[in-house]
Amino acid sequence: MEKIYSRHIAKVIERQANKKPVIIITGARQVGKSTLLKKLLPNTQYITLDNPILRAKANENTASFMEEYRPPIIIDEIQKAKSLFEYVKINVDENLKSGQYFLTGSQRFNLMKGVSESLAGRTGIINMFGLSKREFNEIDYTAPFVPTKTHREAMKRFQIPYNYMKIMEIIHKGSFPELYKTETTLADWNDYHTSYLQTYLEKDITGLVNANNITAFVKFIKAVAALSGEQLNLVTLAEICGMNQNTAKNWLSILETSGLVYLLQPYSNNLNKRLIKTPKLYFLDTGLLCFLTGWNTARQMIDGARFRHIFETYIIGEILKSYYNDGIIYPPLYYYRDKDKNEVDLLI
Repeated sequence: MEKIYSRHIAKVIERQANKKPVIIITGARQVGKSTLLKKLLPNTQYITLDNPILRAKANENTASFMEEYRPPIIIDEIQKAKSLFEYVKINVDENLKSGQYFLTGSQRFNLMKGVSESLAGRTGIINMFGLSKREFNEIDYTAPFVPTKTHREAMKRFQIPYNYMKIMEIIHKGSFPELYKTETTLADWNDYHTSYLQTYLEKDITGLVNANNITAFVKFIKAVAALSGEQLNLVTLAEICGMNQNTAKNWLSILETSGLVYLLQPYSNNLNKRLIKTPKLYFLDTGLLCFLTGWNTARQMIDGARFRHIFETYIIGEILKSYYNDGIIYPPLYYYRDKDKNEVDLLI
C-alpha cells in the first residue's frame, strides 16, 4: 500500500492562504509541493504547465487562458509561462480576496524573478523541503527546534524506539517522499537518483548553464556534495572542477536557489563581520549527497571517510526543516569559529 505522510508545512500554507491572494511554494524538485497542494485543496482545479498543450496556450494566448482557468486554482510550474505573472497581478489587484492563486515551480530562479517583477507584496512565499524526521515518524509537533527544557519536555510525548541502523538507512535514503511511498531497494534508490539528476539537468538547469557545460556542471555538483559540512572555499572548489572562481560562485548560487544547497552563515557580534566571513556548505538531501559521492549502501556510508560530515549535514538539515516547516524562512541559525579554529557547529 502506498504511504502518504502528513506535511507540517500544510499549516503554514493554510495560514498564508487566509492572508494573501497569491501563495508561492518553492523548493527542490520532487519534495512534494504539488502532492501537498492537491491534498490540501481537493476541490480546487489543478493544472500543470509541464503539459505542452496548456503551456503553449498560456504563452500564446495568455488572456484567453486566464479567462478559462479562473481562481481559486493551482498552477504548477508557472515559470514556464512568464506572461501569466502579469495577468495574475491584474486579477488580484481587481479582487484582493485571499487564497486565489497557488503557484509552484522547481525553477526557483525564474519563479522568483516573475514574483519580484509582478507580484511583490501580493504573495505569501513558502519554502518547502523533503520529509523531516518528525514527519517520517508521524509526530504532530511543529515547533522549531531549540535546545531548551521546554522543547525537550514537549518532544518526550513523542518518543519512539531507538534504532541506530534505521536512522542510518533513512540518512542514506534521503528525504524525497517518493522513496517512502513503498518499500525501496538499493536498485530503486539508485534508479531514482539517476533519474532525479537527469531531470534536474534537463528541466531546472536549462537556460542557466550553457548546454556545452552540462558535463562540467555534473562534476561541480559532485564536488559540492563531497564538501558538505565544510567551510565554503571557492578557490578549492574552482580548482577541483577546473574553472574560475566566478563560475564556481554562479553555479553554487544556482544550487542554492534550486533548494539543493544551504549556506550556514558564521556568527559574529559585529554584523558587518558576520556578512563577510565564510559560510559553511550543506547539501540538503543526504540521499542525493550519498548518490553523488558514491556511498551506495548505508554500511558504506557509515564506514566511509566522510560519515562525520554526512551526519552533521543530516542534523543541520533536520533543524533547518523545523524552522521552515513553521514558516520561518530566515531562521536564526549560525555556526561559530574563532581565530584558533575552535568551532561550534550550530549556534541558535
